[in-house]
Amino acid sequence: METRTSPPASATAADATAPPGLREAKKQETRQLISDHATRLFIEQGFEGTTIAEIAAAARVAKKTVTNYFARKEDLALDHQDEFSATLARTVASRRPGESALAALRRAFDSSVDAQDPVAGFAGPEFSRMVDDSPTLSACLRTLHDRREQALAEALAEAVGARPDDMTVRTVAALLGAVHRVLFQRIQDLTLAGHTRDEIAETVAKEAARAFGLLEPALHDYAIA
Repeated sequence: METRTSPPASATAADATAPPGLREAKKQETRQLISDHATRLFIEQGFEGTTIAEIAAAARVAKKTVTNYFARKEDLALDHQDEFSATLARTVASRRPGESALAALRRAFDSSVDAQDPVAGFAGPEFSRMVDDSPTLSACLRTLHDRREQALAEALAEAVGARPDDMTVRTVAALLGAVHRVLFQRIQDLTLAGHTRDEIAETVAKEAARAFGLLEPALHDYAIA
């Protein structure tokens, strides 16, 4: 990530007296600044080997400021967790008229590969290595996949008028979630193996077609809008 110039130590006090719009912009800038420095240090030193105090010093803010913006250390490294967890559910909720849940998710995944979206796994070799080398971040990522599957189950339940714990809904969510989990890991593996983004996109596009195709017989008409 891009490293930005740190604000002066008086920035926090100035933010408190700024107009609401400017204050919010300053808060977002400070949050991004902390995140950028944290990512840089995690990549250089490893996640487990980096302390909150070091991040605060690099960003020229107090330790409390860091924890006010990021409740957990892993939130500093994986700072788009809510977006990641909501992606599949949001796709199902916004599917086109006449489109099944499977078709919508397949279309959305193809678009994310075309765009080489970091949320789909195109995070780059340094970031991917950082996560792969950290037991804490690897466990956090597995939890995020679980959260994403649960959110998908809730969206599917609403789409078909069932309860989120309905066995069919849970099974469909598990199958769709598994395909996305496998493809995400495939992107990570190819990244760590040294392939370029374009090479990865070309490979995964073909493999995604086969993976989603396996679900077509059972889910081609499930949750059609």
